[in-house]
Amino acid sequence: MMAVTAVDWLRVGTRRAPAFWQMQWLPLLLVVAAAAAEQQVPLVLWSSDRDLWAPAADTHEGHITSDMQLSTYLDPALKLGPRNVLLFLQDKLSIEDFTAYGGVFGNKQDSAFSNLENALDLAPSSLVLPAVDWYAVSTLTTYLQEKLGASPLHVDLATLRELKLNASLPALLLIRLPYTVSSGLMAPREVLTGNDEVIGQVLSTLKSEDIPYTAALTAVRPSRVARDVAMVAGGLGRQLLQKPPASSLIHPPVSYNDTAPRILFWAQNFSVSYKDRREDLTSLTFGVEELNLTGSFWNDSIARLALTYEQLFGTKVTFKFILANRFYPVSARHWFTMERLEIHSNGSVAYFNASQVTGPSIYSFHCEYVSSLSENGNLLVPQAQPSLWQVSLQDFQVGGREGPNLEIQAFNVTGEQFSYASDCAGFFSPGIWMGLLTSLFMLFIFTYGLHMILSLKTMDRFDDHKGPTISFTQIG
Repeated sequence: MMAVTAVDWLRVGTRRAPAFWQMQWLPLLLVVAAAAAEQQVPLVLWSSDRDLWAPAADTHEGHITSDMQLSTYLDPALKLGPRNVLLFLQDKLSIEDFTAYGGVFGNKQDSAFSNLENALDLAPSSLVLPAVDWYAVSTLTTYLQEKLGASPLHVDLATLRELKLNASLPALLLIRLPYTVSSGLMAPREVLTGNDEVIGQVLSTLKSEDIPYTAALTAVRPSRVARDVAMVAGGLGRQLLQKPPASSLIHPPVSYNDTAPRILFWAQNFSVSYKDRREDLTSLTFGVEELNLTGSFWNDSIARLALTYEQLFGTKVTFKFILANRFYPVSARHWFTMERLEIHSNGSVAYFNASQVTGPSIYSFHCEYVSSLSENGNLLVPQAQPSLWQVSLQDFQVGGREGPNLEIQAFNVTGEQFSYASDCAGFFSPGIWMGLLTSLFMLFIFTYGLHMILSLKTMDRFDDHKGPTISFTQIG
């Protein structure tokens, strides 16, 4: 059977040994990463042992492997697999390199990764992770050192031939591979081909000594800057005449616990205004370990999340989200409602009605904006008009789902993950209405034109030259 190319590997993901595609050390390729959060590098893993990795889950287009997911791939391999680990660390590497310089349709002569492809084909187990988070890659060497209990040893071909490796003793060998595109002295294909030759020689040395090993290939940073797809809700695709979306930081939610997590709250942006002053509370709320939650409360029917800020607009301010859970016989299920939002400051209280924030208790409520501003939907209605306070919650969600949106969930919380969200957007959006009205107008024009064509009449009497002529009486 014709060997599979590196391009095909990255598309397929993981296969078992009979198909030569259970690449168990693929997570090790994630060792090297970029310094920015939107940078990812591929990680290719393979081993001389079998059944070290199950098929990788969540390897859909645009998925980025986090450090926690990477550890779930590496832990079993390091525990059950060979104790000798090779880490091929390239200066730069991206998935696009495999696409541009890998052999196409099994054409090995045209591939810059012939030795790597051959190693993956022959490996009893292997794993390929197309995109790994920069943080996971940057800490991979330290992670392997802690798991193996051995310091990384920088080696080259000459040093490797002199080493006496033992299958029972752990060893972490680090082989640096260059990628000097910026120098202009060598073309990228030549550099990648040279690196592939180094990989082939190292593997041949280990094979000749019959030493079991696990190998990983990754890079310090990507060779190409790719558009960040982690935050794109719609996934990858063409976006004509559209400005690339700004990369947004995903921070952990606020969690109120008593004996277990009870209330979860998350927002992409949380900002408030008092008179003519505005404050962004996002960085003061999410990811803050010492956030003051005094006054929060929970039971099966009522939940209250209290967020207190000591120096907000020069005074102590507390925001209280009040939610109620009720059973409705008509729908035969419990529904939650955000009764109100209270803002306590300087002995006064500002109330905002939020009754439109509602949904089944087993779901969450999601909305692009939950705000007191009219241009953002005005779902928070102040009881006192005009109000000195303005609150804006971007991508608001009550009741939960995972993702870069605002979320709050007070009932049926399982662990620290939001449940599925019920969206506030109506079924008929402005775009749908525009399409329907335009279609109806065009249908009317078509129907009217068809009616006019069917109403056309031709002459039913003609002059016959064989018969009597048609005469007209002249009135004169």
